[in-house]
Amino acid sequence: MRKALSLAALTITSACHFAPRHEPVPMPVPPVYLAATDSDVAVGVHAVDVAWRQFFRDPRLDTLIATALRSNRDMVIAVEQIEVARGQYRIQRSDRFPAPVASGSATRNHGGEGATGIPGGVTSDRLSVGASVPAFELDFWGRVRDLSEAARSRYLATVQAQRSFRLSLIEDVASTYLAWVEANEQIRLAEQTVQSRQEGVRIAQVRLKSGLTSALDFHQAEALLTQAQASLAGLKLQRAQIENLLFVLVGAPVPGTMPAPLPLSDQLNPVTLAAGLPSALLLARPDVIAAEERLRAAEANVGAARAAFFPNISLTGALGFASDALNTLVGNDGLTWSYGGSITAPIFNRGRLHGNVDVARAQDRIAIADYERTIQVAFQEVSNGLASRRYLAEQVAAQERGTQAQRQIAALAHTRYLEGVVSYIEVLDAERSLFAAEQALLQLRRVQADNLVALYVALGGGATDQRP
Repeated sequence: MRKALSLAALTITSACHFAPRHEPVPMPVPPVYLAATDSDVAVGVHAVDVAWRQFFRDPRLDTLIATALRSNRDMVIAVEQIEVARGQYRIQRSDRFPAPVASGSATRNHGGEGATGIPGGVTSDRLSVGASVPAFELDFWGRVRDLSEAARSRYLATVQAQRSFRLSLIEDVASTYLAWVEANEQIRLAEQTVQSRQEGVRIAQVRLKSGLTSALDFHQAEALLTQAQASLAGLKLQRAQIENLLFVLVGAPVPGTMPAPLPLSDQLNPVTLAAGLPSALLLARPDVIAAEERLRAAEANVGAARAAFFPNISLTGALGFASDALNTLVGNDGLTWSYGGSITAPIFNRGRLHGNVDVARAQDRIAIADYERTIQVAFQEVSNGLASRRYLAEQVAAQERGTQAQRQIAALAHTRYLEGVVSYIEVLDAERSLFAAEQALLQLRRVQADNLVALYVALGGGATDQRP
């Protein structure tokens, strides 16, 4: 038995290995981000060093994200999938080691006088106790080890997939919340516009009754008012839909007393995020790490499929005691032991084995392509975020100047109309242009804040439970 166990231990440590050697995949992207400047790459802090509670400035948004990370149903599923993968890995890993089992039995047999020919019959006892090792595969070819490594890599990939979903959830909650803030500000703008245009209708009605204007001006003012009212109703519907989506993302009712939301102009974090080099994404992005673990699992499956061509060698062993009396159960007289081995080799199923290898190799190539695509998507997301950070800032600044100019135009047109210099159509055009400019400014501010959140997530920020 000792020799058999020593042989098994030696086999475990010296098994062959037919899995492809894991080699770093060449970066399928340029060495630097497209349209990125030197300051984009080097100036600022790295997103992975900034906890999400530090990045988001709105305490109301912090509460929503924290609730979502606890209560979102998809998040719960992602966490439990980790437990499933961990259990499957532990099951597969146990095949690499012997699994001794203890056993004991006690039986009493009786043979009657007619069966034994002995007056009164015969009653006998049989007691036994021992330990045995069922068929344990000697992993000469590394098949069991490769299957264990594949299960381990799938488990690690699931862990990283949960981290990736966590980032996605943070981004979704933040993006939806920013849309809700924008909807509220758009509603306030529309309500102010409705009040202003109601006053315009009142003035137009007074001027109509006084004979200072025509019915056309009055009805044009009414049309402008109804446009604002319709826009207000549509915005309220949009806000209700956003609130419903936010509830699903959060996964639980939010607390009744929450901090007031910050305006869109205060949502931007002044911290500048440094992008670093694309190679840093290999360690920062959990989706990239998960794709690499899936590649490792596919490579291990190739090794297991190759090893299946070789004979399967197994050992069995047992050691114990047996006696017909309890007081003599343990001792040399009752000692029993046995050990043996078996070997099986494939003969007529080579086609099936070749098919398994072909499948494993194809899955390995798929895993490589998936890994490369994941890197390319990460590169694209960061490049888009860097470009948008620069150009959206310019766009917002230009829109702010344009909105201010539209306010002056609208005020001047209104004054000139009251003085009788221009017709009311110029007032209508100025009011429409001002309303559209103010709506566009709010939308751009939300898009700018949304992009910074996307850039933070694309760079791997918020993947851990760091706290300030």
